[in-house]
Amino acid sequence: MEKRIIARGALAGLVAGLVAFVFARIFAEPLIQDAIDYESGRGEAEEALQHAAGAADHAHDGGELFSRTVQGNLGIGVGMVLFGLAMGALFAVAYAICLGRVGNVRPRNLALLLAGSGFLTMYLVPFLKYPANPPAVGHDETIGQRSAYYLIMVLASVLLLILAVTLGQRLQPRFGTWNATLLAGAAFVVATGLLIALLPDFGRLPTNVADYGKHATETPLPLRNEAGDIVFPGFDADLLYEFRLYAVAAQALLWGVLGLVFAPLAERLLGNRPVRVAPAQETATV
Repeated sequence: MEKRIIARGALAGLVAGLVAFVFARIFAEPLIQDAIDYESGRGEAEEALQHAAGAADHAHDGGELFSRTVQGNLGIGVGMVLFGLAMGALFAVAYAICLGRVGNVRPRNLALLLAGSGFLTMYLVPFLKYPANPPAVGHDETIGQRSAYYLIMVLASVLLLILAVTLGQRLQPRFGTWNATLLAGAAFVVATGLLIALLPDFGRLPTNVADYGKHATETPLPLRNEAGDIVFPGFDADLLYEFRLYAVAAQALLWGVLGLVFAPLAERLLGNRPVRVAPAQETATV
């Protein structure tokens, strides 16, 4: 049974990855190209300022291994499809574990709830603390740290949701399903808020660190010459906003399609009745 569930999850993830790729290719890829163009233009402006100040020209790196056409089509396509496939398999494993153990929930409804939970914990909560950045935004010196703390956010948000569900089940006999759900949800929000407040913020770097260049924020400020005149504009705030908006939308679409495709497949496999684990089965799985 578990193998059949995982196979259906992988299929749903494959479809979700394809849909998310089409969305990202239409809406997000042009913004990525605009960010790359900004980064190139700013680099040329910085080199011109250094040349005017008598500094030695920096050696240019070799050409890109893959062209932007390949990166923007094949690269992002393969990446999104493989990500959807992996998330679909992981989703199916989580579904098989939750099946019959989270209350009197029908297979279709469980799939939709689990998809929403996956989007919440795997992307939205970490995004609130460490949002996605297009090229030219973010310091190279902090990539490793940001990636590590982002992973911590993902793992912590998953754990907090599991604890919230457990808390809701414990409170349900005393307060009822509705009130127990509200209390567990409030506990999740409070715990998540504390986690976001405690983890470090990379939005602003120390201004006394010379290696970070002329802007101490993650978003490049206007480039100025020695006289203080702006020679190149700062990063477009609208571009950053649209990129992050489409990044969230692409993930919401991926998890939404994953749940909507997997739900009828699971219902066809398991039937439309709520599934409960028999006591003997629970004992055998411990």
